[in-house]
Amino acid sequence: MESQESRPTVLIIDDESAIVDTLRILLKNEGFAAHVAFGGKQGLDQIAAIKPDIIISDIRMPAVGGLDVLSAAKAQDPDVPVILMTAQASLQSAISAVNDGAFHYVQKPFQNDALVAIVRRAAETRQLKTENRALKREIKRRDSGLKPIGTNRAWLDVLNVAETVATSDSTVLLQGESGTGKGVVARYIHELSGRSSGPFVSINCGALPESLLESELFGHVKGSFTGAVKDKAGMFAASEGGSFFLDEIGETTPATQVKLLRVLQHREVIPVGATEPIPIDTRLIAATNRNLDQEIARGNFRSDLFYRLNVIAIEIPPLRDRRDDIPLLADAFLDEIARKRSQPRKNFSPEASAQLQEYSWPGNVRELENAIERAVILASNGLILPAALPDKVRQRRSEPLVSERTAPNPSLEAIERAYIMWVLGAEGGNKSRAADVLGIDTSTLHRKLSRFEIPA
Repeated sequence: MESQESRPTVLIIDDESAIVDTLRILLKNEGFAAHVAFGGKQGLDQIAAIKPDIIISDIRMPAVGGLDVLSAAKAQDPDVPVILMTAQASLQSAISAVNDGAFHYVQKPFQNDALVAIVRRAAETRQLKTENRALKREIKRRDSGLKPIGTNRAWLDVLNVAETVATSDSTVLLQGESGTGKGVVARYIHELSGRSSGPFVSINCGALPESLLESELFGHVKGSFTGAVKDKAGMFAASEGGSFFLDEIGETTPATQVKLLRVLQHREVIPVGATEPIPIDTRLIAATNRNLDQEIARGNFRSDLFYRLNVIAIEIPPLRDRRDDIPLLADAFLDEIARKRSQPRKNFSPEASAQLQEYSWPGNVRELENAIERAVILASNGLILPAALPDKVRQRRSEPLVSERTAPNPSLEAIERAYIMWVLGAEGGNKSRAADVLGIDTSTLHRKLSRFEIPA
């Protein structure tokens, strides 16, 4: 027997209970999963709640009519077939609605067989469009080599979720350590989405001071502050029709968080110095290497913004949990470096390759990429030997040691402080290189050094 989940879902909207009951029984007997709504207002709520495959709606209903239903349904899902039922008096409205995107219309009183035939055709059309979109995404991914590198099970799970959510416009929150590839996953979601022809705009929220960050995000008007010599559109406006990637969103101040919350609630921005809001159409993807639950408890992050961001959360695994992907990533980086330098590709010796896999890469994929670029530069010939690898990789002491004073249950702050100190030590105190390994901007590192009272 066909399961309820595999049957096309049909939402029936009418303010006449007799019509609703008749259609529900008819379509259920024909193998459809029938849902009902009494009136247009309840219909709009049901459209948002169940996301039906097909909608049948009366065109004339009090307050919220069939044309309102059509508009709301197409705004949520442009491919959903909407069948309008009409009496003779509103026939012209139904014909006009078909020109505006309705799938079909039927006149009351209708013939059961004729209505069922239209609904079946709508279901087939819906299925074809769904399969066509999936096929186009797969062809695009294969032809462009788009899929991020890796065969590890945890990594593939991340990509599967990314592929699933790409077709929606829901906000996505990517969480994971610095350097794990959150930006790669964000771009992957964009490229597989219906917005792929639009821009992909990104900003590192931790790299700019608050005043400059707000101007970059929301734009500003001429004269709003010293140096604002002309109007400037912000990055939200620049991402119109595409996707906007907010990296390190956990580094934003409470004031900026309030403004970001407004963007998510009202889909509009107010440039610095302006009074009138500007509507925006962009898909927001945010990322953080912080535990936002803990940041909320400390008062550093707004819980209402977190709930708005956390519609779809994806946890990116660290490289130490996907060691089987290290050879694949290393090969890809070697190919890329050879292409950029227009030089023959170099390869790792078996010993060097083994050391790459034994090291736990606290800086994750970004640290691996930096280490490989360094090794290519230092290798005297086409074979990269262990001597070309950073000392910390060869020594295989890859984990920062937490002071015994924080044992046995160190806080996240204590671990982060110890890790920063360890990376600084490993990089000989060079803050620029340490920030690179940590996957953060140098200005962010300075803020962390100040917060953790680490001597400069």
